[in-house]
Amino acid sequence: MSLLKRISIRYMPFADAASDDFPLSQLLRLSLFQVSVGMAAVLLLGTLNRVMIVELQVPAFLVASMVALPVLIAPFRALLGFKSDTYKSAIGWKRIPYLWFGTLWQFGGLAIMPAALLVLGGDVTQVRYDIPFAGEALAGIAFLMTGLGMHMTQTAGLALAADRATDETRPRVVALLYVMLLIGMAVSSIVIGWFLREFTPIELIQVVQATAVVTIVLNVIALWKQERVQPMTRAQREAAEDDPSFADAWADYAAGGTAGRLLAVVFLGTIAFNMQDVLLEPYGGEILGLSVSATTMLTATWATGALVGFALAAKWLSGGINPYRMGARGILAGLVAFSAVIFANPWGSAPLFFAGAALIGFGGGLFSVATLTAAMTMPAGKAGRGLALGAWGAAQATAAGLSTAIGGGIRDLVNSAATQGHLGAALDNPATGYSVVYHIEILFLFITLVALGPLVRTATTDMREGGAGKIGLADLPT
Repeated sequence: MSLLKRISIRYMPFADAASDDFPLSQLLRLSLFQVSVGMAAVLLLGTLNRVMIVELQVPAFLVASMVALPVLIAPFRALLGFKSDTYKSAIGWKRIPYLWFGTLWQFGGLAIMPAALLVLGGDVTQVRYDIPFAGEALAGIAFLMTGLGMHMTQTAGLALAADRATDETRPRVVALLYVMLLIGMAVSSIVIGWFLREFTPIELIQVVQATAVVTIVLNVIALWKQERVQPMTRAQREAAEDDPSFADAWADYAAGGTAGRLLAVVFLGTIAFNMQDVLLEPYGGEILGLSVSATTMLTATWATGALVGFALAAKWLSGGINPYRMGARGILAGLVAFSAVIFANPWGSAPLFFAGAALIGFGGGLFSVATLTAAMTMPAGKAGRGLALGAWGAAQATAAGLSTAIGGGIRDLVNSAATQGHLGAALDNPATGYSVVYHIEILFLFITLVALGPLVRTATTDMREGGAGKIGLADLPT
């Protein structure tokens, strides 16, 4: 039995994530909220952007702006986490109310989304009043509701998992939750792609609203009996918190010297990897002629690449690699990835296109884990680890949202100029706009490497000290 236990811990990386107060059964049940967030991410960042651009003929810039709305809410996750930390409840719950209301927001956004998208695409009948921009407004509200629900659910869920885990198991617990997010994205992309293999408006409504129902079912199962009831007195509820000054904490964090450059690297690198978020699937459908089902599989391909990057990151960090050097490896993988995506069109190679998508996930995942680890190992001082990770998450989320919208706008502008003959006969085809965006991303990858250089030259961080050899993802703003 002792031998079997050692084997299970060795070959099942998260078998030792459980503890006496947080058994594996409850941990796996709680992780279901990550599956629901992964499903919503597949719809917002994968299936729906291709459907809106190709099938519904919505301009790419408008689609990119819609998809960017939930991402731009992400910087408020720090506020949501703080509110759940200090929430005063008569029964003592702190995380469950935010997890529940986040579920309701996510459910509501998905429930109204298909009808809003059909109105946005012009599929309107029996209209008594012609309301300008009704489709844009309704779709924007649906995306905002879904994004707010995703961030609230995920923030409260991760905080609840961190509360229940011990100091020793906390990094592995939340690492498991991160992996469950990727698994949820991979599995749901396969299922959604199968149901949408023959696209019709009715199929779209059924798939999105079924996802809304599955979301609320999974999250109710996840939160059930996960937080103990600890009644509070009126005096305890009315007690004021003596919180440190945010301005002093931020000044102390920024005084470290490398903090600003690290945030710049995170911002530039995220732009480089995320500008194609709403373009990869439309590129496969419009340029390579792939079906909705086939392009939805891109999310599974991307998630698989990210999981491979995560596994290699764990191995390299355990070996004491400098996280900045590991981030550079992710950037180099991204250069190969976007080159493969570009050459997939002239060569007419769908396998090369999918290989490029997998490498985008691999490089982006490796870069994110590397910069997160660097942020966690920086001297925190008065700021504390939460502020450092909050700044990391804010830089990443803001860059992701802006780059998504900018990428769609560049594609529209360049394609408009190309199809009107302003760029010459050689570039008069719909692939030109996509290609320009991918080349710009390659340029940003080189700029990120330049910004990363001074950080790489710093003293190599000994990742073994203080237990840093394990990937500490306890506060990962995924």
